[in-house]
Amino acid sequence: MTQKIRIAGGKQLKGEVSVSGAKNAVLKLMAAALLAKGESKIYNVPELTDVVIMLNVIEQLGAKTSYNKKEKSLTIDASDLTSVKASYELVSRMRASFVVLGALVGRCREAIVALPGGCAIGERKVDFHIKGLEALGTSIKIENGYVHAKAKKLTGSDIYLDIPSVGATENIMLASVLAEGSTRIQNAAQEPEIVDLANFLNAMGADIIGAGTSEIVINGVKQEDIRPIEYTTIPDRIEAGTYMAAFVATRGKGIIRNIFPNHLTFYTSKLSKMGADIKLIDPTSIEVSCKRKLEAINIITQPYPGFPTDLQSMAMALATTAEGVSIITESLYENRFMQVPELRKMGADIHQERNHALVKGVKNLTGANLRASDLRAGASLIIAALMANGISTIDNIYHIDRGYELIEDKFRMIGADVVRYEEDDSTIISQGKGNLSESQL
Repeated sequence: MTQKIRIAGGKQLKGEVSVSGAKNAVLKLMAAALLAKGESKIYNVPELTDVVIMLNVIEQLGAKTSYNKKEKSLTIDASDLTSVKASYELVSRMRASFVVLGALVGRCREAIVALPGGCAIGERKVDFHIKGLEALGTSIKIENGYVHAKAKKLTGSDIYLDIPSVGATENIMLASVLAEGSTRIQNAAQEPEIVDLANFLNAMGADIIGAGTSEIVINGVKQEDIRPIEYTTIPDRIEAGTYMAAFVATRGKGIIRNIFPNHLTFYTSKLSKMGADIKLIDPTSIEVSCKRKLEAINIITQPYPGFPTDLQSMAMALATTAEGVSIITESLYENRFMQVPELRKMGADIHQERNHALVKGVKNLTGANLRASDLRAGASLIIAALMANGISTIDNIYHIDRGYELIEDKFRMIGADVVRYEEDDSTIISQGKGNLSESQL
């Protein structure tokens, strides 16, 4: 049945909230675990529908998995892979699962992986992935919606990416770990999730230098050098940024724990310019508050370490009631303003022209019936609903469940009036149930 979230706005948020493990990191670590012949264990794994999809993908390849709900750990036994095919039914549901392509090519020298799907935020081609793997010696053809990749042997190469694609950087890293010689990726993605993947692979026995910079060097090792490990995923910087926006939006005050503040430096500086007060409490905790009316800002999304595209919609929600006119430019994806029509339903004054949005602050937003179009747009509607006068309902929350663990439970813990319910009879889902059932993880 379709589930919705109902939010009564106008509540000042206060208290503490802890950030879960990073979705965009753990999914790639799950793929990386396929390189080791043995049992790896990943900690700080969030209960998300995307994690379930990735579990199904790697189980389809022959890996055995088990999830410990209490300790948030995932065990992956990749001793024996029985297939090199990742099906369309699964990969088309989540783009991140395409990263098994590099892992399979690396370990098995062969892969058949469906072309990816995921959020409808614009065209994200796989050309850079394919060119990178071809540079390592992989023969690739695309037939009937599948990428067929095969290599007699992989040889290190110098690879330049026209844009710093996160997915292409990850696929090339995974494939080149077991290549002969050295691979150099120039104009590589620099996101913290790339660093986390490199740290995971190095702990397994890989030799990777430069992750987090624009040039990454992978010195190939042999299969016998790669061993299964235990590893803890980094915190989710986008989830952290969402709760930061929530405290600011409601003029509240709260502490966010299990956060790496240096992963959000650019975002934090923009919130501070708007009027937020953000203090470092300890290395993994911050205090966020806001006592005055927000001021307009200008934002241009950029690859890391610039302003994150995944937090652009949250910043727009804040800008809807800020003093003055904010200019928001989305430079990475052509369809990432899908929250605009929904915010307008709430009374926002937004003029959009292609990848630019002019947001003129209004006195207040009002509750409305809303529909999440994708993961991050959905999260921004929660922020807007929390700051609005009246009741809002948000449909299509399965998008939100892709990337936020126990989101309504966490918001209730800091004072939000939010419930999840079934569409047919408005029956409230029991508190604390979370995103997933025991049978899914």
